[in-house]
Amino acid sequence: MKKYNFNAGPSMLPREVIENTAKQILDFNGSGLSLMEISHRAKDFQPVVDEAEALIKDLLSVPEGYSVIFLGGGASLQFTQVPANLLLKKAAYLNTGTWANKAEKEAKLYGEVVEVASSKDANYTFIPKGWSVPADVDYLHITTNNTIYGTEMRQDLDVAVPLVADMSSDIMSRPVDVAKYDCIYAGAQKNMSMAGVTVVILKNDKLGKAPRELPTMMNYLTHVEKGSMFNTPPVVPIYSLLETMRWVKKQGGVEAMDKLAKQRAEIVYGEIDRNKLFRGTVAEEDRSLMNICFVMNDEYKELEKPFFDFATERGMVGIKGHRSVGGFRASCYNAQTIEGCQALVQAMKDFEAQH
Repeated sequence: MKKYNFNAGPSMLPREVIENTAKQILDFNGSGLSLMEISHRAKDFQPVVDEAEALIKDLLSVPEGYSVIFLGGGASLQFTQVPANLLLKKAAYLNTGTWANKAEKEAKLYGEVVEVASSKDANYTFIPKGWSVPADVDYLHITTNNTIYGTEMRQDLDVAVPLVADMSSDIMSRPVDVAKYDCIYAGAQKNMSMAGVTVVILKNDKLGKAPRELPTMMNYLTHVEKGSMFNTPPVVPIYSLLETMRWVKKQGGVEAMDKLAKQRAEIVYGEIDRNKLFRGTVAEEDRSLMNICFVMNDEYKELEKPFFDFATERGMVGIKGHRSVGGFRASCYNAQTIEGCQALVQAMKDFEAQH
C-alpha cells in the first residue's frame, strides 16, 4: 500500500533527494568513502557547502551584504542565539504560537522584551492584527508559520524596525524579500533537508555589536568568518539540503513552490469546508498552507479515532494533530504531492459516506 507522509517534521522529502543522498552515503563522489565518514574539510565536501549556500542565495534572491551559514542546534538554539547577538537593549516579539512564545522567553534573558500582540488566550487560532511596534526596539521577531496551530503570515511585513523571522516551516515555499530582514533562521527538516542542520541568513552589518561577551560558538561572526566550518558541521544534512535546493530549482524555484502550496491547500481546505464531519481550527484568513489543522465537528467528536484509523488504513501517515489542538494535521510542505492531498480528501469523502 502506498504511504502518504503528512508528518509535521521531520517531514517528507522528494524521493530523488533521498535516493541521491543515499548513493553518496554509500560512496561519496567515487571516493570509496561514505558521506557519513568523510572529513568535513575534505576537498570534495567544500563544494557541497559552497553550492548549497549559492543555491539558497539564488532561490531567495538574497541581496549583497548577507551571509548564509549552516549551524546545529535547531531553531530552538536560535531562540537564544538571536538575542545574544542582536538584542542590544530592547526587542519586540509577536506571540503567535508555541515556538514564538519560547523564542520570546529566551530573549528575556538578554534584555527588555515587549510583546506587541498575542493570540495565546485564543489558543493561537489567529494572527493578531492592528498592533504597533515601538520605534526604539533593536528588532521585531516574528514566526511566519505556526506548525502546531496552523496559522501563517504569508506576506513580508513592512515595519520601521529591523525584522527577525523564524521561517522554519515555510521557508522556500514562497518568494521572500530578504532585504526586509536582518535575520532569517530555519530548522531545515520541513522544506529544506533532513533534521540536523539549521540555516541562518544574516545581514552582515548587524553583526559584532552585542553589548556582551559571547561564547565563541554563540557568536554569529565565528561561523560567518569560518564559512560554517569553525567546528564539524552536520555533513549529511547539508548534503541533503544541497540535493533539496537542486530539486526546488529544477521545479521552478520558490515561485513554483508557492503555486503548488496554494493548489494543495485549496484541495484540502475545500474538503474540510464541504464535509459535514470536519471543521478547520483557525481563522480562515490566517490559514497555513503548510500545516492544515482540522477537527471533527462537535456532534461527530466520537468519530475522531475511527477516522484516524480509517485514514491510516488508507496510507495516511502523520495526520494526528498536536495535543495542543487535537484532531488532525496534514502537513503539506514542498515535497507533498497533489496526489497525496487528493488521497486524503478521498478518505475524508469515503468516511463521510459511511457516517
